[in-house]
Amino acid sequence: MLTDRTPAQVLPGAPPLLLDLKTEHLSVATVAEALALGPDAVLVDAAENPGQGHAVLHALRERGPRIPVLVVVERKDVDRFPWEEVADDVIFPGAPEGEIRLRFALTRRRTGTGEETAIRLGPIVLDPSTYRVSIEGTPLDLTFKEFELLRYLAERRGRVFTRPALLREVWGYDFYGGTRTVDVHVRRLRSKLGPAHEGLIETVRGVGYRAADV
Repeated sequence: MLTDRTPAQVLPGAPPLLLDLKTEHLSVATVAEALALGPDAVLVDAAENPGQGHAVLHALRERGPRIPVLVVVERKDVDRFPWEEVADDVIFPGAPEGEIRLRFALTRRRTGTGEETAIRLGPIVLDPSTYRVSIEGTPLDLTFKEFELLRYLAERRGRVFTRPALLREVWGYDFYGGTRTVDVHVRRLRSKLGPAHEGLIETVRGVGYRAADV
């Protein structure tokens, strides 16, 4: 856990769950130390300082994209930062132990940690075990959510998905943002794929998006 408080102060409803959690100070400088512990998941306390919490989450995503990350944030701060780009799930202060256990379990299952085979979409190759992407051998720099979106579509190429469906499957059931988030990420993905390959993500007017069946 990355926090400047005790685990019991962060989530008072679940001290037994957090009893064995190792803690580091909430700062970008301690991200490397936290990842060096080889955690199964990381919990970031952004309830008191959401700006600093978001910066720490961004650093976590850059250095450990495969680690499941959850953030504790106040409801009033949900719309202040794009949490969906840097965290896998949100926990509100005061959540009971059962809910916290469930969120950790679902997040770990959703993000996965085992060895997985490469996923191909035309000349694009995605490696889920390292979160690396390449186009004809050239590395592509994607954010965590961009990777997850491309992966989801590539694994189901040819199938059309509505924006609400993509929000539910890629961002999670409890994501509070609107469907515009999907459009923004698709636009960024296409930009990074470049003119020669942006057409691999197709728009189906009035419905949503699909990966080209190549």
